[in-house]
Amino acid sequence: MRLAYVCADPGVPVFGRKGCSIHVQEVLRALLKRGIEVDLFASRVGGDPPLSLEAVCVRALPAVPADDVASRERQALAANRQFEEALRRHGPFDVVYERHSLWSFAAMEYARATGAAGILEVNAPLIEEQEKHRRLVDRSAAERVAERCFAAATVLIAVSEPMARRLESHAAARGRVRVVPNGVDPQRFRPGLRPAVPAPPGVFTVGFVGSLKPWHGLSVLVEAFSRLHAQDPRTRLLLVGDGPERTAIEAEIRDRGLADAAVVTGAVDPEEVPRFLASMDAAVAPYLPDETFYFSPLKVYEYMAAGLPVVASRLGQLVDLAEEGRCAILCSPDDAGAFAEALAVLRKDPELRRRLSRAAREKVLRESTWDMVVERLLEGVQTAPPALAGEAQ
Repeated sequence: MRLAYVCADPGVPVFGRKGCSIHVQEVLRALLKRGIEVDLFASRVGGDPPLSLEAVCVRALPAVPADDVASRERQALAANRQFEEALRRHGPFDVVYERHSLWSFAAMEYARATGAAGILEVNAPLIEEQEKHRRLVDRSAAERVAERCFAAATVLIAVSEPMARRLESHAAARGRVRVVPNGVDPQRFRPGLRPAVPAPPGVFTVGFVGSLKPWHGLSVLVEAFSRLHAQDPRTRLLLVGDGPERTAIEAEIRDRGLADAAVVTGAVDPEEVPRFLASMDAAVAPYLPDETFYFSPLKVYEYMAAGLPVVASRLGQLVDLAEEGRCAILCSPDDAGAFAEALAVLRKDPELRRRLSRAAREKVLRESTWDMVVERLLEGVQTAPPALAGEAQ
């Protein structure tokens, strides 16, 4: 089988360190393990492929110049012609798999036109995200692109039930949406690894791994840790990652007098993340309140596979993943007191930590490996009704 993996999003460096980058790499690994020949078409490669992905044939798509926003949108839309030409030049393909991006429709329309299966992976409501966190000039054009892409896909893969409901609200997608949450490689994230930053004996380490962005609730985590540390000085905070919130979080840590009790690593290579998780006694995902929480948080799957007791916000898919009280402790979002109390309980109860850790790892090994994810992705093509005929305008 030949498969074209397409990522036209310039914000996703496919061989980078971001969570979205890791998602791309893990899906590629699982595809290769199935003996599938993979061509990767990407607008932003982001470095050399890891050794495990050397068999992937990398085709760089044309980059969109960083001009003013309106011009960049027009150029990104016009680039669809070049994307289609690249697919035709290097095809044919049995399957076209695309990580949905804001201005891209060529891959799914190419798949429909050539009779290939078109799998569209949708991780977020991109139009709303662009308006909220960045800038969007021509929303109507973005909506037309989405409708074209949704209409042409054989199957649309949503990473969570809330994301699936959003997709089902589009007539062009209705009836062809399947939910396939994220996964984890249990061989990479496993208990017993040598810690990257070991703590002194008897010190309890509270950790977070991920991009330091506003919706991750890092200020809540710092406040919760401050309360925990006031009760028990033999505690440590370990933040692994970088991002726009780093300066503010480091300032808050200093202002609270926690500089000697906290470590902020900055960005680390994906290969090193398991050893940083091995440096933690509990891991936290303190997402902020969001009625439309649509994430399938990769970090939580990795926490669980690493055998860490997890404390997370009671939101969206996390409720099912955590099996509250069995695989993780959930707290009301934005409630630093609740997070502090949960961490204090874990600190004092090693048997509870062991029980949560064991159940969490067993759950992700049973339900959520990347091999299982890719099997479900490919199964979705077999059960989906035909894509809409014609071309949406």
